Amino acid sequence: MKTLNLLGFDFGASSGRAMLGTLADGKLEISEIHRFSNDPVMLCGRFVWDVPRLVYEMKQALLKISHMDVKVDAIGIDTWGVDYGLLDRNGHLLGLPVNYRDDRTLGMREKVREVIPDAELFARTGLAYNQFNTLYQLCAMRREGDPTLDAAADLLFMPDLLAYLLTGKKGTEYTIASTSEMINPYTRDWDRELLEKLDIPTGMLGEVKLPGTVRGTLLPDIARECGVEEIPVIAVGGHDTASAVAAVPARDADFAYISSGTWSLLGAELPKPLCEEGVMNANYTNEGGVDGSIRLLKNIMGLWIIQECKREWDRRSDAVGFAELVEMAMGAPSFKALIDVDDPCFLAPGDMPARIQEYCRKTGQAVPEGRGEISRVVYEGLALKYRWAIERLEQDMLKKPIKSLNIVGGGSKNVLLNKFTAEAIKRPVIAGPSEGTVIGNLLMQAVALGEIEDIWALRRVVEASFPTETYAPETDGKAWDEAYAKYLELFGN
Repeated sequence: MKTLNLLGFDFGASSGRAMLGTLADGKLEISEIHRFSNDPVMLCGRFVWDVPRLVYEMKQALLKISHMDVKVDAIGIDTWGVDYGLLDRNGHLLGLPVNYRDDRTLGMREKVREVIPDAELFARTGLAYNQFNTLYQLCAMRREGDPTLDAAADLLFMPDLLAYLLTGKKGTEYTIASTSEMINPYTRDWDRELLEKLDIPTGMLGEVKLPGTVRGTLLPDIARECGVEEIPVIAVGGHDTASAVAAVPARDADFAYISSGTWSLLGAELPKPLCEEGVMNANYTNEGGVDGSIRLLKNIMGLWIIQECKREWDRRSDAVGFAELVEMAMGAPSFKALIDVDDPCFLAPGDMPARIQEYCRKTGQAVPEGRGEISRVVYEGLALKYRWAIERLEQDMLKKPIKSLNIVGGGSKNVLLNKFTAEAIKRPVIAGPSEGTVIGNLLMQAVALGEIEDIWALRRVVEASFPTETYAPETDGKAWDEAYAKYLELFGN
């Protein structure tokens, strides 16, 4: 195996970074080159992504690379799912991509249901209902009479759009397209009949291709501006969760995972989709894996809630770090109140502590006060939701027990949440690597360059390169069982 220097751009819904990976002798070493915030903007009544700023930040990373004694062999880009940009016939961007948290999709499920019943839609796409899915965003555009929809020559999901702005080459990568609720999970292609029923134009949709292909090279003017060579840009697992799951250091297929960050994506890897009614009722989804597999998973609100709490507390008074919030939570009373972290009231940005308190009040519970109590309620709520999701997965879908849970991503560094999760689910939690998303991104570049054979060889590199930590349950679980019983009583199962 020759030495490769790989550059991974990893865009989350609140921040982004460029990471340099050096692959040599079967091990990967990573270092951060550039980090920046990703700040959506309310503009003319729409919550939009500042794409010009994101391109600027990618160029800043390339400029930093140009001052290092390193030759970059490839670039990969991953982002959050569902959002997209539209290009006109001249290849120009038709406005800024709308953020999935914008409220334009409210009521769209009911409008779609008038044309296609929920059960039929799930049978055709295998995707769980989320009001922000691409399908509902496009339906909202049609309902509003948005002229850019009919003017669009190409629809590019965010990683494909950013790759296009670097290379001038258009493409549609499978894992990111699979988040749209517009793909047939059996054929891995667009369900054009479905889209035509909903009056969504299909001429703007490109050929769907599996990750691990070279998209193009940096445009000459960008390479010259940044002082680098015309580096190949590779279509990796463009959906950040797909890249993260690729980096789970598993040795066989019998594992469950959580990709833990702003969202918690909990699921298992399957050879084929499960589009049954029970899967739909549990709001599980069938998304694409980097090797063409299916990621059967549940979208759980994740650390978004604590991030929004911190944002509000920082605005009101002196800022504290997440580690300090964890310390405060450790000192707070157990199970003062329970929340369903997936309740729609927690989706939008805003005064999250007040929403949590009002939610507890409305559900007849004690109201948590202060940063410590509210933070503990959030972390306990996450752990209980993980238990619910794992039970649905093993009892109703996989029909076999899940022995352990792998947590990758930034949330895997939260020791308190890892301990709570192990206690709640009554089985070991294996945490790490925390940089799973960008590791999967970097190593899929190596797959495309022919230096790694397949997904299992990729995972062996992860295991050899990055340590993990195992959290085993430390109590008999009685307190968690009682809290879970109350959780089911309050929120149903």
